[in-house]
Amino acid sequence: MGANGAGKTNLLESLHFATQGFSPRTRADAQLVRFGEAAARVQVRGRRDGTPLELDVVLRTGSGKEARLNGARLRSAEELRGEIATLVFTPDRLAVVKSGPAARRAYFDRVLARLLPGRAPLPLEYGSAVGQRNAALRRAAAGVSSRDAVWPWTAQVAELGAQLVEARRETLTAVSPAFGEVASQLGLGGASLVYDAEAPSAAALESRLERDLERGTTSLGPHLDEIGIFAGERDLRSFGSQGEQRLAVLALLLAEAALIRERRGSPPLLLLDDVLSELDSDRRRVLVRLLAGEGQTLVTATSAAALPAEPAQLLEVSPGVVRAR
Repeated sequence: MGANGAGKTNLLESLHFATQGFSPRTRADAQLVRFGEAAARVQVRGRRDGTPLELDVVLRTGSGKEARLNGARLRSAEELRGEIATLVFTPDRLAVVKSGPAARRAYFDRVLARLLPGRAPLPLEYGSAVGQRNAALRRAAAGVSSRDAVWPWTAQVAELGAQLVEARRETLTAVSPAFGEVASQLGLGGASLVYDAEAPSAAALESRLERDLERGTTSLGPHLDEIGIFAGERDLRSFGSQGEQRLAVLALLLAEAALIRERRGSPPLLLLDDVLSELDSDRRRVLVRLLAGEGQTLVTATSAAALPAEPAQLLEVSPGVVRAR
């Protein structure tokens, strides 16, 4: 707990950085280093399934990150994601519902990576193939290469696109039942996820070649797909209140947490920032009940009175200081 601006969100951010290798608030690592300093370091100690766990992530200006897990150096800080699952709720996560299709694609592709780790590289590989095809389209349109040079990338976009659509379908199929159940318990009835995409075929891409050459972009594929978040027949992006959108994002997080616990055998670390501010007392009590079986959860609030139950540990945050109460 702590006053607004005391640093509660920074505390959660540091835990996310230590367990996932990146910040949930910015992709500019330089912003994580205190102004005027040359490096930042986060160390975390705990236990997982009774086994001691020690994480150490160092970020140096101009030389990247270095991460260690139980003393062993990892090839990259992002490898932490394969070892430890951490899910975070922040007010800006409402963009998953409120913003355009790109925000939802990015969110569910991250879910895909956590639930289907063997296919985690797919979104990046597909995006790279689309980028290469777009570059080939522009070169052909400018006359510096032939149209035949576009074909290999067309074939790759079709192959990887089909794999990505299938992986997204599998992800949505896994998440949807738990999402609907959790949303219902939070008072958002009829919640569902809708993904009606079709895999792009090489023939379909070829049929759009003239249009794609003219525009210099690939006009078909999962990089343009929409994933709908609904309550009944209402698309919550256009016809949901901010409270309903908040409940939907929270239900998505808790549904994924349950699936991670089921598939990995241990629950993820949950970081909930300002999650209570727009929940009434009944929903706060439901949230506590839902969190009871989800391992360790850190919840920020401005005062202990805002918490819906007695916490296992209460920390008071003031600028530069965190102390146990």
